[in-house]
Amino acid sequence: MAPTSIERASSSSSTSIPPSKYDVFLSFRGEDTRENFTDHLYTTLVERGIHTFRDDEVIERGSEITPKLLKAIEESRFCVVVFSKGYAYSRWCLDELVKIIECVKENGQTIIPIFYHVDPSDVWKQTGSFTEAFVNHEKQYEEETKRWEAALREVSNISRWHLEHGYESKFIKRFANEIRRRLNCKILSVGENIVGMDFHLDKLNSLINNKSNEVRMIGIYGIGGIGKTTIAKAICNSISYKFDSWSFLENVREIGSSCGLLQLQQNLLNDILSGRNIYKYHNVDEGVSVIKDRLHSKKVLIVVDHVDNLSQLECIVGKHDWFCQGSVIIIATRNKHLLTCHGVDEAYEVKELNYEESIELLSRYAFKQSLPKDDYKNLLVRAIEYAKGSH
Repeated sequence: MAPTSIERASSSSSTSIPPSKYDVFLSFRGEDTRENFTDHLYTTLVERGIHTFRDDEVIERGSEITPKLLKAIEESRFCVVVFSKGYAYSRWCLDELVKIIECVKENGQTIIPIFYHVDPSDVWKQTGSFTEAFVNHEKQYEEETKRWEAALREVSNISRWHLEHGYESKFIKRFANEIRRRLNCKILSVGENIVGMDFHLDKLNSLINNKSNEVRMIGIYGIGGIGKTTIAKAICNSISYKFDSWSFLENVREIGSSCGLLQLQQNLLNDILSGRNIYKYHNVDEGVSVIKDRLHSKKVLIVVDHVDNLSQLECIVGKHDWFCQGSVIIIATRNKHLLTCHGVDEAYEVKELNYEESIELLSRYAFKQSLPKDDYKNLLVRAIEYAKGSH
């Protein structure tokens, strides 16, 4: 299918898109989907950490689009339009669609149509449930009708999502994951002067290799300060969009010793349940039962960082059968033996940088470039040898 003018506008203007306040703007007919599909979609997007605008006001018949709504459209990276059977009856929805297309052409955002129990060809040709709506419109709004028809034809001809049969929950999860992927969300800061990260991510992805959809426990080990936490954050950024929920438990060693194992359990549940941890429990054993009960039906990514005691793992990620199929548990520690005792599926050793990587790392910090000028290379070599104790 050849790209439409709004698809071309989106791709050609990508470098000039203004700063976005929202990741997603949801456009829908409230009477059709406000309390069902669109509400479930909005909730899932927000749970994925996607900043989403949804207009919760009930619009009076004949009202104009408010400046607030126009601004929200302009400040969103993605405009998601939910076409339902009654969509075309709403002048408001049709006017909003025209404004969205104008914005996309001017600013280069991306528009994504969802056809909710509607045939895309009905939107394109104004047939099916759209026929009667446009017969009524043509009697009162002749000029507007031409613009609405053009907008419907244009948006129905681009890459689309169509829900006709199947489970809505699965459709919504796939859609939210795709938005996360396209946003390339970097949820955890990993710094800028990273050397060899692609190599580490490739290795870890090959170890996770979850084609069988089993629960996988992966260990990351190495000496202190070697970069285990940075690598763990990077892999979390890379794959978290594939999961229903995720948690990155930092400083487990410190939190476990200062606040206790119960606090680790509460941190995990707060992350996975998006702050809606309403469970009250008074000891670690009760916490284990809650974790097993609440996480057994969710495909989750859990990263446990700075582990130094087996009891920390036993109370939060005790066994594979605690978790839903497809879940991934990543454990970062200095102690390889601890990983063996816990029964991880694979363990990845983070080794020291080689000579070339060491030169690149120092050069990035000292000169803000990957390779030093020839005049300074010997200086960096001496610094590396000094750090190794070879002076």
